[in-house]
Amino acid sequence: MSEAQFVHLHVHTQYSLLDGAIRLDDLIRRSQEFEMGAVAVTDH
Repeated sequence: MSEAQFVHLHVHTQYSLLDGAIRLDDLIRRSQEFEMGAVAVTDH
């Protein structure tokens, strides 16, 4: 049986005014550091 993976399905970046603060390059870097295979960016 394969190991289940966690994926954040609701992430706002700097492009969601007043709702998110992380820059895309920082999000990608941190996701790689935590060995996350995917992140769902849900900017509005």
